[in-house]
Amino acid sequence: MSCGGVYFSTDCVCVFVCKENMELWGSKKDDAEPLLRSLPTHRTFDYVLVADKVDNEQKTLRQEAFIAQLKKKNIHITRITHDNKDFFGIRAPSEMFEVYQYLLKVSDSCNCCGDEKGAVTQATRIRIVHFILHHTYINTGENLEELLMKDVFETMFCLHERKQQKELRKKWARWTALFSRQPVNDIKSYFGEKVALYYLWLAWYTKLLVPAAILGVIVFLYGLAFFNTNPLIKEVCESNITMCPRCEKRCGTWQLSDSCTYAKVTHLFDNEGTVAFAMFMAIWATLFLELWKRHRAKHVSKWKVYDWCEEEEELIMELVNDPNCKAKQFRHSYLRSTLVLILVTLMLMLIIGLAHALVVFRVVAAPLMSESKWEFLKDNANLVSVFLGAVLHYITIQIMTRKLNSLAATERSFTVKMFTFQFFTLFSSLFYVAFFLGRINGHPGNYVRLAGHRLEECHPSGCLTDLFIQMAVIMLLKQTLNNIVEFTVPWCKRLVNEKAAKKLERKCGHCYRKACREENGCIEPCDICKHREWLRNYHLASSDAFSLFNEFLEMVIQFSFTTIFVAAFPLAPLLALVNNIFEIRLDAIKMVRLEQRLVPKKTNDIGVWTKLLEAIGVLAVIANGLVIGITSDFIPRLVYRYHYGPCAKGKLDYTDCMEGYINDTLSTAYMNSSNFDAFINPWESYRDYRNENDYSLKSQFWMVLAVRFAFIILFEHVLVMCKFIAAWFVPDNPTQVKNERLQDKLTRLKHELR
Repeated sequence: MSCGGVYFSTDCVCVFVCKENMELWGSKKDDAEPLLRSLPTHRTFDYVLVADKVDNEQKTLRQEAFIAQLKKKNIHITRITHDNKDFFGIRAPSEMFEVYQYLLKVSDSCNCCGDEKGAVTQATRIRIVHFILHHTYINTGENLEELLMKDVFETMFCLHERKQQKELRKKWARWTALFSRQPVNDIKSYFGEKVALYYLWLAWYTKLLVPAAILGVIVFLYGLAFFNTNPLIKEVCESNITMCPRCEKRCGTWQLSDSCTYAKVTHLFDNEGTVAFAMFMAIWATLFLELWKRHRAKHVSKWKVYDWCEEEEELIMELVNDPNCKAKQFRHSYLRSTLVLILVTLMLMLIIGLAHALVVFRVVAAPLMSESKWEFLKDNANLVSVFLGAVLHYITIQIMTRKLNSLAATERSFTVKMFTFQFFTLFSSLFYVAFFLGRINGHPGNYVRLAGHRLEECHPSGCLTDLFIQMAVIMLLKQTLNNIVEFTVPWCKRLVNEKAAKKLERKCGHCYRKACREENGCIEPCDICKHREWLRNYHLASSDAFSLFNEFLEMVIQFSFTTIFVAAFPLAPLLALVNNIFEIRLDAIKMVRLEQRLVPKKTNDIGVWTKLLEAIGVLAVIANGLVIGITSDFIPRLVYRYHYGPCAKGKLDYTDCMEGYINDTLSTAYMNSSNFDAFINPWESYRDYRNENDYSLKSQFWMVLAVRFAFIILFEHVLVMCKFIAAWFVPDNPTQVKNERLQDKLTRLKHELR
């Protein structure tokens, strides 16, 4: 035992402080026994409660009652008053953790986690004390959560450890470590397994985005290579076809060649490479999840939490808190489930209604902007309305996200509900653009109207560009602005509140035995230094159980964007990759330097997020099959090449088999002057497969439709089969992990026999 510190000499007794166990011992000759055990055995406080000093007697009585209940459990309380606030430092006794370790050792699933022996880490202390605080009740039956809601206490937080915090800042939480490997073991020791698994998953996801991003760029460059030489683009740009007005009364006819730029942009994302890329991403999503399960298994096995059971640890902490506790009873209420189902349905209807409102906005905005005095707005009314619709959609997403957060926070298990709300908010408008835009608008003489205006039509080059614009705007705005707000808000709060903490700053060299500046010491610091440390943590941005949930939700939503409509936006994986490289460091800096310490949680998986990612992978197969089969022009081009084009008719002297394709997809209509104010030629063109006389659908329409459905069925069945084969081929648990776990169990059993 290495002891030192203060040494007092008397006639026959020497008194000294042991730095290992912080007990005061007396020694006479060779005998030693503890003289004073009241000194704290742990320097760092486990938790801090903060309350405003108020004249309200009821609140004061509740505060005192809660503190009294904690003292009954032998929890040490240190009270310091500053600036009309009471700070209560909470430190649990060592006996409490000895009981916890013993119960871990005799438990069924938690007996090999490594916490059942050796010193109790600060992360474990915080987790246990957090549980005890939330399961301590006063005589009125109120717990800490209810007292916080009633402003009896202002807030609660656990303290950062200065030494470990500095090490994490040096290794991880800094912008210069942007491309450095993450110290997941140090993160696990400081923030717990739950946070460590989040960063482990995020790093794995970012790593596997690299091949997806590279292939997406190749597909984009493939379209760019034929930007000026593609015959379909030439046909649009050199056309003299007059098109039907886009709206009634306000709009006039327009030339197909006016949309040359639009046709070029469409070809960048609607080409043969897109189909192969969509198939790759569907298989990529499956391989990513299966390889992640293996990656997770290696680390949770190394951390000794492979067989960890959260319910069993909760029972252990219940016993630590109250030896006479009773096991909680699981209950199910059909009435409650029915009410939740009704409320969720109503919320989804509201979200779908907002998507309809965005459609109305686009329908109304385009003709109004076509009357604008600004030449740019007048010439690009449709394109501007698409961009404005996307921006308005993003604003709607932000508003709904904040409202849904406040609603969902009342539920303990709300992950699936919250993800469902977010998903519908984000993708309802995208599904309209992908699968309904230009397909339910009718035809000349029988247009479908909404709010007195005709529904939007697809461009002659297809609707995929509208979907690309919508996705690009939302993804760029969401990632960029969210990251800016996510970082600047806690950073600004720290700058503003730092002044309050600096009022108590002083040099620790004048403190008792210089203990205040010894990060490895175990002597109790003075009240000023304790309070300064509490204030430093108090003025950081608050964090709670939803902080990590919000990070996971943000990344899973991004995963949805990266996979579901990737056929319309091959650059989505590249944007996600760039964002995630910065996201990892941004979250690290925020958690280590700008926010109060998260309560360390023990777990061995990312939970329900795995199931949601698997569901997204299946949905990605369906959505991309529908995008290629319905939204893009891949199938109509294929049918034209092999059934209606010049090569299909035996005219082999044609240099390109797609010549005349654009004209083939257009139908003509007689424009009556009583219906339209401005026209040059009474015969105008519009995009559809219809006869000139009665506007009935041509046989070519049914041919294309049949091939579309056949492709979708074939595409989805092939990819689903590939997903199952990939999932079977890559086992969840590596053989090495299985062997190591068996060897570890054998070693522990042999140890018990000794």
